[in-house]
Amino acid sequence: MIGTGYVGLVTGTCLAELGHQVICVDKVQAKIDTLNAGGIPIYEPGLDALVKKNRKAKRLNFTVNLQAAVEASEIVFIAVNTPPLPDGGADLSFVEACTREVARYSTKYKLLVEKSTVPVQTGERVEKTLAVLHKEQSFLEVASNPEFLREGSAIKDFLKPDRIVIGVSSKRAEKILKELYAKIKAPVVVTDIKSAELIKHASNSFLALKISYINAIAQLCEKVGADVCKVAEGMGLDSRIGRSFLNAGIGYGGSCFPKDVSAFVKIAEKNGYDFGLLKETQRINDEQRKMIVRKLEEALWTFKGKTIGVLGLAFKPNTDDLRNAPAKDIIHDLLEQGAVVRAYDPVAAENMKAYFPQIEYSKDPYQMAKEADGLIVVTEWPEFKTLNLKRIKQSMNTAVVVDGRNIFDPAEMAKFGFVYYGVGRTRAPMKESFVERNHN
Repeated sequence: MIGTGYVGLVTGTCLAELGHQVICVDKVQAKIDTLNAGGIPIYEPGLDALVKKNRKAKRLNFTVNLQAAVEASEIVFIAVNTPPLPDGGADLSFVEACTREVARYSTKYKLLVEKSTVPVQTGERVEKTLAVLHKEQSFLEVASNPEFLREGSAIKDFLKPDRIVIGVSSKRAEKILKELYAKIKAPVVVTDIKSAELIKHASNSFLALKISYINAIAQLCEKVGADVCKVAEGMGLDSRIGRSFLNAGIGYGGSCFPKDVSAFVKIAEKNGYDFGLLKETQRINDEQRKMIVRKLEEALWTFKGKTIGVLGLAFKPNTDDLRNAPAKDIIHDLLEQGAVVRAYDPVAAENMKAYFPQIEYSKDPYQMAKEADGLIVVTEWPEFKTLNLKRIKQSMNTAVVVDGRNIFDPAEMAKFGFVYYGVGRTRAPMKESFVERNHN
């Protein structure tokens, strides 16, 4: 497993859990030293225990020695970073470098598998690179095996997936990958390499589209006085639509959706198709972050000299990942307008200090809310839903809450005396109807 980032470390550990011998390789010595010392460089529930278990069983090893790892392996996964380029495309330089190194150390058949999220036609480029490096005989066959791991539930997603996708060009490669995943009970989609590459980008882009769609609906709900949560509930009960990813709010973030949508737009453009639908998806998502700040500004008039609490920093619950986290844009905008920012997150605060060392990081939500002039809910950590709202209200200077994830009930917030702004929801509870009043 080349790369011990989020995908590589989780995938390698779970493959070891299935009983395979796994060698995880990384060129960063400090990361390998941390792993060999029993540390975990990322936050993912359950990963720490699983790494310890499989290291103890001698099925999982960490090294910087790529040559030894390649020579000892039948299957070599590329799980390196594919960061965005300035034009939105994917930077495949790490994939290309891995391909050259693996070819250098291969003297017998090995299956080289794309696990990193790459644009369609990357497998074709890898094969061309191998053809140049091995003019007489190729020892490497290329395959695609995209990952569908969600941060916060990655282990479950790996061991109990919705599907396993393998893109291959031979029966031999198909047999190897099917045997690798034989212990997992899930549908296996076998296809060509290009289709497998497309499945990954198409899946993430569709989910991003679904999020932006419900956020567009939320904008309409606010204009007409409807409740987007009820609209989403009614839509989601249709089996053709489904309820997941229909939660209006600040929008999507993280390492996958923003990068994958941009890369998909770019690869479509390079192949002569203008993917306008996904460009609008991006525009709506960017607008959601600005909208949240505007809602608070509407209530407070000006931010200058005011203390604003930011509840949640990670891009989603159960992770400390800040890549493309909405909190970063929101904090930046608040600081630009003169606000004093105080923040709380159960696990991501230390990581955020690298971006904003000048803001105050609180030990709990109640310290964060003390004498605050406004509060923005950015991440929907489960513990936030059970906060003592009375205590929060009493500790704030002005009880203004902008709920960017719709985790609170507007009627309950009004009962406690908050000036409450959700996303796509009415700000106050609905008035009792004439019929209800007379019935009671």
